[in-house]
Amino acid sequence: MDFRNIAIIAHVDHGKTTLVDALLKQSGSFRANQAVVDCVMDSNDLERERGITILAKCTSVEWKGVRINIVDTPGHADFGGEVERILSMVDGVLVLVDAAEGPLPQTKFVTMKALAQGLRPIIVVNKIDRSDAQPHVVHDAMFDLLAVLGATDEQLDFPMLFASGRQGWAATSLEAPRESLAPLFDLIVEYVPPPTRDLETPFAMLVTTLEYDPYLGRVLTGLVHGGRARINMPVRSLSHDGTTLEESRLTKLLAFRGIERVPIETAEAGDIIAIAGLTRTTVADTIADPAVTEPLPSIPIDPPTLAMTFSVNDSPLAGREGTKVTSRMIRDRLFRESEGNVAIKVREVEGGDAYEVAGRGELQLGVLVETMRREGFELSISRPRVLLKTDPETGQRLEPVEEVQVDVDEEYSGVVVEKMGQRRGEMTEMRPSGGGKMRITFLAPTRGLIGYHGEFLTDTRGTGVMNKMFHAYAPWKGPIESRRTGVLVSNATGNAVAYALWNLEARGPMLIHPGTPVYPGMIIGEHTRDNDLDVNPIKGKQLTNIRTHSHDEMIRLTPPNILSLEQAIAYISDDELVEVTPKSIRFRKRMLDINQRKRAARAAGAEAG
Repeated sequence: MDFRNIAIIAHVDHGKTTLVDALLKQSGSFRANQAVVDCVMDSNDLERERGITILAKCTSVEWKGVRINIVDTPGHADFGGEVERILSMVDGVLVLVDAAEGPLPQTKFVTMKALAQGLRPIIVVNKIDRSDAQPHVVHDAMFDLLAVLGATDEQLDFPMLFASGRQGWAATSLEAPRESLAPLFDLIVEYVPPPTRDLETPFAMLVTTLEYDPYLGRVLTGLVHGGRARINMPVRSLSHDGTTLEESRLTKLLAFRGIERVPIETAEAGDIIAIAGLTRTTVADTIADPAVTEPLPSIPIDPPTLAMTFSVNDSPLAGREGTKVTSRMIRDRLFRESEGNVAIKVREVEGGDAYEVAGRGELQLGVLVETMRREGFELSISRPRVLLKTDPETGQRLEPVEEVQVDVDEEYSGVVVEKMGQRRGEMTEMRPSGGGKMRITFLAPTRGLIGYHGEFLTDTRGTGVMNKMFHAYAPWKGPIESRRTGVLVSNATGNAVAYALWNLEARGPMLIHPGTPVYPGMIIGEHTRDNDLDVNPIKGKQLTNIRTHSHDEMIRLTPPNILSLEQAIAYISDDELVEVTPKSIRFRKRMLDINQRKRAARAAGAEAG
């Protein structure tokens, strides 16, 4: 059979997963009466809730005798490790762009990766049915973007379609009939080159993704570069440096048919398949016939820029809400994650039940923590810190810098420029983008952006859009002011009392509800001043036999400021932790004992002096 391998790459929320749904339906991958959920490719609960694609997934459709393997890839730069590996499997890319928003930073991020590999893009201007669509402006913007990214003349001569994934049609022009996605199918078959197929060479496949299946165990997916694979044939696995990892037989061979993985007897060069049954082989390794001695080349991955410490939850409330609480369980889960996700690195921290997890950004690490808490884990999480480098020639300290693109109403541009300046961001471009909006681009250190997104939304009244991608390592930008306020720390064990919280409101906003279990060292609120204050949140009103007016007894509490997981991780200081359980997110001091904290503060003051 003839094959086409194509990836769909786009910015977050530009409609690629919805478009894949429509392609599956119109190619006959579903029965006429089959009930299908929307966004079938976003199978992960977190993906459905957040509306983003986190895991790369494969599917395939058949069109006029040609099998089209389609890969739905993440659009967020934090999951760029997935994007880079997926592009090595395909021969063409579908660049999906919103007809109103145009190309945004993650469009730039993934398109740059595709162009560097020599892939020719097909541009699909999606969401043409939007009332504020400006398709011709977007077409010009895409041409300019490809030119800036160093596209060749051949890549700049791209075909373009107008489409609505939700309505299920694509057209070669704005005046053409809007009937179905047939023009898109035909263009893929005609424009994307078939994979290079050498059926005479020994079987060789490069592993690009790894996942765990409850029935099959470790499932390795990749492109067959040469030869044929058959059930029960002997194979060997080679690491990227040519070391033999294991020798085995192909006991389970799977192919993608629609949204399902089905067992097959044979597979040939050019197809994307999955193999189960191998125990040591992982991403970027080669599975091949025993006659093969050289591994297939694999693509280097951009380095992680942020790290957080994951440790055992040792608070007085530990073990009450989670089922997976031991260091060994946390260790096994983190190393399993790093095995399948090459953008994450895990190492054990000396002298404790703790592990340093390095990744691309707050979102990626936050998704990992959220996934683990849903699996029943209890954890203590530290504040993210940036991974620094040293220039080997000058000895200068280098830190990761992000390119940040901001779209805001003109009236809010001043406060955004001011706040980014406080975070050592340097403005590189500022221009009107139409409709009373400004598009501002900054180069800002990663550490200055930790926790800024929530503040940015507040400053722009929820109307601003901020996108960022890794730019480069650059010389250290100098100190950046962190959280200005102190915190209110509980000095008692019990359940928080409304009367006590009401009395404490003058000290600062609360972070907990009445009735919340508290313990010494747990953070219950923000302090309006810059120092920490130890308070008693369980102190009730002293009862007397003197009658009072009923309005004296009424307690009206201001609603507490309940932070999401990502906000919590960004909010804490270096001497604090986020306690994460399946049911709760709590804040605490790293040292729970007040006397230990005072001694540590005095020691730090003496060192600074």
